[in-house]
Amino acid sequence: MSTQRTRVGKYELGRVLGEGKFSKVKYARNMENGESVAIKIMEKDTLLKQKMVQQIKREISTMNLIKHPNVVQLHEVMASKKRIYIVLEFVMGGDLYNKITHHGRLKENEARKYFQQLITAVDYCHSRGVSHRDLKPENLLLDSYGNLKVSDFGLSALPQQVREDGLLHTACGTPNYVAPEVINDKGYDGATADLWSCGVILFVLMAGYLPFDEQNIMILYKKICKADFKHPLWFSSSAKKLISRIFDPNPKTRITVPEIIKNEWFQKDYMPPKFQEDENVGLNEIDVVFSDSEEHLVTEIKETRPVFMNAFELISVSEVLNLGNMFEQHMGLVKRQTKFTSKHPAEEIISKIEEAAGSLGFNVKKKNYKVKLQGANIGRKGSLSVAIQLFEVAPSLCMVEVQKAGGDTLEFSEFYNKLSSALKDIVWKPKVNKREIT
Repeated sequence: MSTQRTRVGKYELGRVLGEGKFSKVKYARNMENGESVAIKIMEKDTLLKQKMVQQIKREISTMNLIKHPNVVQLHEVMASKKRIYIVLEFVMGGDLYNKITHHGRLKENEARKYFQQLITAVDYCHSRGVSHRDLKPENLLLDSYGNLKVSDFGLSALPQQVREDGLLHTACGTPNYVAPEVINDKGYDGATADLWSCGVILFVLMAGYLPFDEQNIMILYKKICKADFKHPLWFSSSAKKLISRIFDPNPKTRITVPEIIKNEWFQKDYMPPKFQEDENVGLNEIDVVFSDSEEHLVTEIKETRPVFMNAFELISVSEVLNLGNMFEQHMGLVKRQTKFTSKHPAEEIISKIEEAAGSLGFNVKKKNYKVKLQGANIGRKGSLSVAIQLFEVAPSLCMVEVQKAGGDTLEFSEFYNKLSSALKDIVWKPKVNKREIT
């Protein structure tokens, strides 16, 4: 099998790591030194039509300010005639959402370690005048050593966005994680609101479920504004006290980051980060990539060759550095992205997927062993869309990556269960372990 591979500047683009509404993130390799990176790719025309240029510039400027070991690092920014490329640190350990989905709630000591890293990273961001405004487990990545990395600064705020009253006024973030003052729409301090989100994350890590969770959005907001929640019995008393102080609906009396760092529960086994700040990406470079000047543009070179995953890429698609976890041994556990393997010919696999998806009411588009499925029904978060790509990992073995591109995660889980049933004859040695995302 073959497909086109694209080289942008010194980077060779590989598989898709994730897709957003206006961007796509791909794995890439620096051809000069072999370093792995993640590249966020955006269409210039789309950014202009959606009036998102200033937002993207702000995101780049924000990441340019934050050089911390627990924040995903920005390497450089490039542009071709049609696209913007943001080159980021490649973090290969998945995110905390998937970790909890896969393993369930964490032990208190492990949750504390991640919370310590999160607080020090967020504190550093705030010291640079940056509020993240969308902190949640999906945006907290893990590297190969198990260290936390804060990512996705697309909704972040810089000091120039603060109004004359010293507050932010744009309500944003994920409903279950937002602070009461953001909901009340009377202005809020970004740093204090971020701290509330950190408290929700700590609760989720130790409990395995959300402290505030209702299908009715108005009931959800009422519970958040009243801090109406209950601690699980297994929380230690000191952890309960800290979380209760974070979940103070009044931002003026809510515990502060310096107070959290001094807290006895937080201090256990705490090791402050050690790092050296690197040179920032020049702000002129950010403006250049949005200009019409061809002097600084990179070229896109496409070449056709077999798509074959080498050993490193195989490891990078596993959730941890453990080949025993390869190829989704727990076929019943479906997240936002999952994989299965097959010893059937690639053409047959694609044909079976097309047939199964069609019978489930999905519109199917195929290109170069990639399949895009678009659902006809409008679900809880719009229509479900699914991206599927096939890789050859050995002459007689293919890996199929199935990823939610849009829509609701639970609906994706239900879709995958039906798809996997339809494909059971071509899946290689599946082991069913029924579990659901909550």
